[in-house]
Amino acid sequence: MRTTLISAALALSLAVPLDTAGAAEVLRVAHVWPGGSLIDRELFQAWAKSVEKASNGELRVQVFPGQTLAKSDQTYQSAVSGIADIGSTAQGYNAGRFPLTQVVELPGISQSSHQGSCVLQSLYDQGALGDEYRDSHVLFMFTTGPGYLHTKRKLISTPADMAGLRLRRPTSVVGDMMTRQGAQAVGMPAPDVFTSMQRGVLDGLSFNWEAMKTFRLNEQTRYHTEVPLYDLSLVATMNQKRYDALPANLRAVIDDHSGMAWSMKAAAVYDQLIAQGREEAVEAGHEFLAVEAPLEDPQWGPVLQETIDTYLQKTGGNAQAVYDDARRLAERCTGSQQGA
Repeated sequence: MRTTLISAALALSLAVPLDTAGAAEVLRVAHVWPGGSLIDRELFQAWAKSVEKASNGELRVQVFPGQTLAKSDQTYQSAVSGIADIGSTAQGYNAGRFPLTQVVELPGISQSSHQGSCVLQSLYDQGALGDEYRDSHVLFMFTTGPGYLHTKRKLISTPADMAGLRLRRPTSVVGDMMTRQGAQAVGMPAPDVFTSMQRGVLDGLSFNWEAMKTFRLNEQTRYHTEVPLYDLSLVATMNQKRYDALPANLRAVIDDHSGMAWSMKAAAVYDQLIAQGREEAVEAGHEFLAVEAPLEDPQWGPVLQETIDTYLQKTGGNAQAVYDDARRLAERCTGSQQGA
């Protein structure tokens, strides 16, 4: 009997280390887009599957969409603190934390997600933005494409038409511009906007065409002023300690799923959605106003230029140099003009 127990105990002790050694590393990804959306499926779920395949199953990725693991304004910090292993969100949800990154969001930098993402990732790769992310391990960056004005009851033809309207601001920079025109700028996470529009809390919003489709906001608006107020910057980043703790072969897998290649994959999904979002509004019979050459427009140009100048002066430091570099990069980062 004693021999049998000893043999069983020995077998169990040998089995446990073997099972532990064979266990996959699990990475938890938190992002703000709705579960089942094209961004969730074609970017984050695709990233997860590709990582798992490239690691031969040694890495397993769990994706938590739609703020289920961390709220929009806490997603970046959740990756820094380790609540999530990887977080993806808009830098603008963390006011004042990424001032040089948000130079890319200024009017006139980009006309598509492809172009904006290329500019942003290039700036990061060149080292212009590195200090802003020293508390995490950046995987890749991308942008939403230009954000426009969308309203429920009237078309905004000139900046003065914003006076008295309650408008959801995408960033503090755009919010300041709205306030200067007499609007009430309201800050709230993207997933909350539909309900606020439905209840009449908001008269309109500034969003890119992707978000209009993803968050079903074409259902709540009818008028669209296509003047590019911003291009929202986005980041997918990893907890630094979690990355450092991975074996070298698995760090290499993560490295292979980072940088410009995945920035461009994200941009391709976004530009597809930009086209779909606008077409959805066209098919619904909505009214559009496209502002051509907005920085040169007699009414919109001065407002947009003031937004640019105010932000660069307020930020100081290297902001002007980063802006100048972004403008040069924009000429090289040509791409899809869908939705521009």
